[in-house]
Amino acid sequence: MVLIKWKLLSLLLPLVAYLFLFPIKNFSKQPSLGDCSLLPHDNYWIASKRIVTPQGIISGAVEVNEGLIKSLIKEEDWQGRVRAEQVIDYGEAVVMPGLVDVHVHLDDPGRTEWEGFPSGTRAAAAGGLTTLVDMPLNSFPSTVSEETLKLKIEAAEGNIFVDVGFWGGLVPENAFNATALESLLNAGVLGLKSFMCPSGINDFPMTNTTHIKEGLSVLAKYRRPLLVHAEMEQEPKKLKDEVDDARSYSTYLKTRPASWEQAAIRDLLTVTKDTRAGGHLEGAHLHIIHLSDSGDSLDLIKEAKRNGDSLTVETCPHYLAFSSEEIPDGDTRFKCSPPIRSAANKEKLWEALMDGYIDMLSSDHSPSAPELKLFDRGDFLRAWGGISSLQFVLPVTWSFGRKHGITLEQMALWWSAKPSKLAGQDLKGAIAIGNYADIVVWQPEVEFQLNDDHPIYLKHPSISAYMGSKLSGKVLGTFVRGNLVFAEGKHAPAACGSPILAR
Repeated sequence: MVLIKWKLLSLLLPLVAYLFLFPIKNFSKQPSLGDCSLLPHDNYWIASKRIVTPQGIISGAVEVNEGLIKSLIKEEDWQGRVRAEQVIDYGEAVVMPGLVDVHVHLDDPGRTEWEGFPSGTRAAAAGGLTTLVDMPLNSFPSTVSEETLKLKIEAAEGNIFVDVGFWGGLVPENAFNATALESLLNAGVLGLKSFMCPSGINDFPMTNTTHIKEGLSVLAKYRRPLLVHAEMEQEPKKLKDEVDDARSYSTYLKTRPASWEQAAIRDLLTVTKDTRAGGHLEGAHLHIIHLSDSGDSLDLIKEAKRNGDSLTVETCPHYLAFSSEEIPDGDTRFKCSPPIRSAANKEKLWEALMDGYIDMLSSDHSPSAPELKLFDRGDFLRAWGGISSLQFVLPVTWSFGRKHGITLEQMALWWSAKPSKLAGQDLKGAIAIGNYADIVVWQPEVEFQLNDDHPIYLKHPSISAYMGSKLSGKVLGTFVRGNLVFAEGKHAPAACGSPILAR
């Protein structure tokens, strides 16, 4: 049991007016501290036997003051230095930096019937995620200009329970227009994102390496990253009679072979060589999203990194949790691109992650309206692709990673420190003095069944491939900039997350 050393009865009572320390621009009325947080204090301590810091795991306490981490003290030093009523003692539960997910589709504005900021960020808070970076497509319109970014920001204000930043889109219409790209970057996007194959969204067309090179030349001046969906269509294999078996995942897998990823990455590396020290794109950085192929694609990335290319790569929990052989016929919850590959491929992805060749993890939370999944037909070729996962990524990573010997420090590295760096968020991603008090408290040993009885805040839980799983890792509390936004199944009354804009 978590020991709360002040009276919980007063947590949700009205408090004296208090301006939220990090106001969201254009709020007509600022919520009070009591609306933004399930705690009645803005100065308090979080104690635990397991606090994950950049220097290792310590037993002690973290002091939070007005949204920031003020001090970090080991157990033998902090006792007697603070008033007992200002300490939350979490005992053996893990206190870790909040998760930072740099690859999320929240579909707001324009397609909120798919997800939306309110439901998506509630789910994030319940899953221990404190910062999300929203992708520029699947919302409508896509975020490809200063004007469309403003629509994103307006939709987010007052509707987000965690902090949310935004990627902008690199598409053919703006790739050769440096003024348009600079306008988008000056408006606050944290970087750009492009596709090397059809995205499935009409106002987000695919790019080639010529577009990408132009985009990187602008990004070099801003020192912000370009994220790339690295699949390039090759001559499609004729499926012959197999096309009649659209309910078989193997049919879909053959339509997007690993050679698509390999071709795209090989093309990208003709550009990233210029990001090396002294190259004419020095200062630019390319990030390959949702790597699925652990074969030649990964070998190409390793070689580029050895040569000094400014390059990082992520994979996603669904590529580490599932294998193509086990996907049931017709279960289109598992459709995504790149596709989930073989069990042997999955194990090599784990090896690459553990060895540091894969830099970080992201959810690629990509929901849709349930009818687009075509559950009645089970047609993998025509169903909308995307894995719905946002609330579950912490326990999924931990549950499937335990047999590989993952550590709490690695969890914090993959899900907090490295994603924060990619997104340019220097005050996030670590429990360190001066950082925002973005913290998740969770119990690695506690198991639960992900079923209809489990509280799920995503708009459409039924489309998630993780439903029915038995997982380990229960989230007890989530703090965003010092506000306790989720605890024991309850959210704070008001959505006080901040839109994050690059400056």
